[in-house]
Amino acid sequence: MKDKKALVEAALFVSEKPLSLYTLSKISGITSMKSLKELLDKIKRELESSSRGVELALTGEGYQLQVKDQFLEKVSGLTTYSDISRGALRTLSIVTLKQPILQSEIVKIQGNKAYNYIKSLEKKKLIKTEKAGRTKKINTTKEFERYFGQSLKEIQKRLNSAQGTSISTDEHSLS
Repeated sequence: MKDKKALVEAALFVSEKPLSLYTLSKISGITSMKSLKELLDKIKRELESSSRGVELALTGEGYQLQVKDQFLEKVSGLTTYSDISRGALRTLSIVTLKQPILQSEIVKIQGNKAYNYIKSLEKKKLIKTEKAGRTKKINTTKEFERYFGQSLKEIQKRLNSAQGTSISTDEHSLS
């Protein structure tokens, strides 16, 4: 079982996205979901009780290793955010600057490809959408802050000082 635990840890470490129980079962050869969940709980407890910089998190998409909150700000600049396409990053920039923003406004700026960018960002839980008539209203989420290692207010403050503009953060909501 020790080798299987190491194998599950290795899979979580190298994966760019969360891994489902099914995927972890296939990789590790552990066919009992109960045994696999117990193993994941053991890994989670070990990481929580140690002085390691990562933790095991369960997201809507599965399990993943992530940097602990207290270290995120110091190390966030080391990643290239390679799991997000340039187009999706542009969409996310628009949302960050103008939120809440309507999906129809983003489509006017970026064209029809924006629909796919919005879907991918929503799947990563970096943005949330809610119905607003025939379109959707879009905002960033707490996962956005965790992912980029900064609060929205800090990002907007930097953008404002770089552009010499003023954006009110009172209207912006995070979930």
